[in-house]
Amino acid sequence: MSQGAAAGPGANGPVRARPRFPQAAWDAASWLVAVPVASLLRYDPDVPARTLAAAVVVGAACAVVQLLVGFSFSLYQGRYRPASFDEVVGVCFATLIVTAAAFVTLAVAESIDLPRSVPLIAGALALGAMLGGRFAARAYRQRFHYSRAGALTLIYGAGEAGEQLVRLMRSNPAERYRPIGFLDDDPGKRHLHLQGTRVLGTIDDLETVVRRTGATVLVVSIAAVEAAQLRRLDGRCASLGVSLRVIPSKSQIIDNRVGLGDIEDVSDEDLLGRRPIQTDEQAIQGFFSGTRVLITGGGGSIGSELARQVDRYHPEFLGILDRDESAMQAVQLSLDGRGLLDSDDLILADIRDRDRMREVLLAVRPDIVFHAAALKHLPLLERYPDEAHKTNVLGTMNLLDAAREAGVRVFVNISTDKAADPVCVLGRTKLETERMTAAIAPQGDERFISVRFGNVLGSRGSVVNAFRLQIQRGGPVTVTSPDVTRYFMTVGEAVHLVLQAAVIGRHRETLILDMGEPVRIDDVARHLIAKSGRDIPIEYTGLRPGEKLTETLVGAGEVAVSRSHPLILHTTVAGSDVPPR
Repeated sequence: MSQGAAAGPGANGPVRARPRFPQAAWDAASWLVAVPVASLLRYDPDVPARTLAAAVVVGAACAVVQLLVGFSFSLYQGRYRPASFDEVVGVCFATLIVTAAAFVTLAVAESIDLPRSVPLIAGALALGAMLGGRFAARAYRQRFHYSRAGALTLIYGAGEAGEQLVRLMRSNPAERYRPIGFLDDDPGKRHLHLQGTRVLGTIDDLETVVRRTGATVLVVSIAAVEAAQLRRLDGRCASLGVSLRVIPSKSQIIDNRVGLGDIEDVSDEDLLGRRPIQTDEQAIQGFFSGTRVLITGGGGSIGSELARQVDRYHPEFLGILDRDESAMQAVQLSLDGRGLLDSDDLILADIRDRDRMREVLLAVRPDIVFHAAALKHLPLLERYPDEAHKTNVLGTMNLLDAAREAGVRVFVNISTDKAADPVCVLGRTKLETERMTAAIAPQGDERFISVRFGNVLGSRGSVVNAFRLQIQRGGPVTVTSPDVTRYFMTVGEAVHLVLQAAVIGRHRETLILDMGEPVRIDDVARHLIAKSGRDIPIEYTGLRPGEKLTETLVGAGEVAVSRSHPLILHTTVAGSDVPPR
């Protein structure tokens, strides 16, 4: 899947840009006018008739040379975006050549009755006319030529992403957005104009600007916006009748480019768990470049997001292993849009099968393994602890043994915050996987590590999904306790930190993702009920067996330090072999 190439506009041959004849005519006319005007300025204005006639001839010659130079530099063949910095440089360079040619010609041709200073004055006049025409045309397109349909839209954030969005909104006549202004908290950007759109104030001025402009949409173009800020904006927009939309987080945007298709309605996951994270993209790219990667549990919430993010870095091979063929088809569809289940990178297998794991890893020979396959639903595992042991513990042992035999270079065991001071079956089994991973004795520079984090929003079995279903059915919404808290992060941001942890983790370490401040589950339930606009009761059911009132990410006997990344802590657990059952 990582090998595919997308066909572009030029897939069937090169796309030829249309010549810009009006632009060429304007530049030629600029010289035709500039040289006689320069002569008038030079003689102030008593220019001799013979000199004026020579100025007309020289102006015509300069116009011809301008066209020759312009076409040779592709100025009139669509090489540059109109009025862009690159085009300005090209026009200046072409004007310099024409001016120099005219000056040299007058210097050596004594028969031409025209002062040598005239080409210098004319060059400046012609350059001003040529650039002025381009900027005027661009301003016209921005203000009048673009579509005036679509919802009146404010853009929060007058940075690079916001400028990209406005440019795309204005250039697409079929779009549903009509940008009318920016909001930005930087005082230095007050009254700034970008793409013909002005900064109208700060986000504190939202209500005033909405009433003045009639805006119906607010797009947050700040990739690093936090969940708490989005919740405040969501409440303000709701009271104003304004639709709130966002762009993806930095971990989801490729090459810092954002498109109109990236704009989406703000989700509950954004409002509850979005956090700005910074990662070393160059290091991650180098980590996956030319490697063979295998993801177990690739059809699950964490595994499938791992597959999508790893695929962006174009590894040599990306294998997805799962026992659920429907889940694997869904992942394949999200990666290549085919879902035919006919490629060698989809591997149907169960990690409980020791021989099958050995067969798979010896055949694939992965450099990197992300082990995300696990049973994770706490109430069921409390009832069936043997099943938890078979999958989480024995399955991990099977995979570790096969990985060591196959020469895996980096093994990343996906763990959970419930492994810190565990009181439930899930936590105890996942702590055992951390200990088994730490017990592997490397034969060279191999690294076997674990990554521990809390609840991810958007995953299957997430409390948010359960609350949504209960609200749809009319309630009640069940919460174990009004005081229970959990750590939350969106699945995309958690997985991107896992990739960073895989780069910086040392052998035997357990790396712990900083999940921010814990969130009260009762607050989550009340937020979702308020968003639904329905009167739904909350029912408190009491803590279930094996459930904590509050979770912790670091165990009582563990020492965690921050070393390479502000959102990743490093600790070690005592290595051990698999316990008997």
